[in-house]
Amino acid sequence: MTISLERDIIYPDSDGQPMSDNTEQFQWIVLLKENLECLFADNPHVFVAGDLLWYPVEGRPDIRVAPDVFIVFGRPKGYRGSYRQWQEDNLAPQVVFEILSPGNRSKEMIRKLKFYEHYGVDEYYLYDPEDNELTGLQRQDRELCEIDGIEDWTSPALGIRFVLTSATLEVYYPDGRRFLTTVELAQQAEQTNLALEQTNLTLEQTNLTLEQTNLALEQTNLALNQVNLALEAERERAERLEAQLKALGVNPDEI
Repeated sequence: MTISLERDIIYPDSDGQPMSDNTEQFQWIVLLKENLECLFADNPHVFVAGDLLWYPVEGRPDIRVAPDVFIVFGRPKGYRGSYRQWQEDNLAPQVVFEILSPGNRSKEMIRKLKFYEHYGVDEYYLYDPEDNELTGLQRQDRELCEIDGIEDWTSPALGIRFVLTSATLEVYYPDGRRFLTTVELAQQAEQTNLALEQTNLTLEQTNLTLEQTNLALEQTNLALNQVNLALEAERERAERLEAQLKALGVNPDEI
């Protein structure tokens, strides 16, 4: 009888390390994670995670890493305390992001690179917001090789575009929209609401003008009806007068 290793081995949901070392690193992690969630919101088979422990090997809780952000195609959305690959059709994250901070040591980043290379990551992106440096690596056979032209690069897996300017990194959706922070999204939503309110006000003013125009037309039609009634009354009076004259033997045409 086979006994599941899950009964005896604990796979912690936390490695005791902070999600980020500073506010800037945290902002970048949230920016990427939330916008990628939005990008794949309509696809139930894309899982996006931030600072989640990834265990690639069953029975080895010591083999683990917590990428700042990772994406798995082919796995459903939903809550996970950790990403245990053997419970996920043995699918490894295809794309991983790391945001560097002063606390990241080169030895640690080399270890992560080797980990991602060994366990099947196809695209690996590292961004250092302090020095504004972006590094991208893409799988070629069994190795993650550095991407040339990363300053203006579109991810084959995600379809998003990276543009490294002299000041910062900008990331764009496949349709050309820029990745926005939560504050920017809120400001954009407020501007959209203001524009809608202005549009509604304009529609209300237009409707009021149409109502006034319709009222004026009704008044004009009423006046025309009164004129027609007056003309009809005058015609009837003239016909009566003509009849009276003829009764007296007078030809109206000879008068």
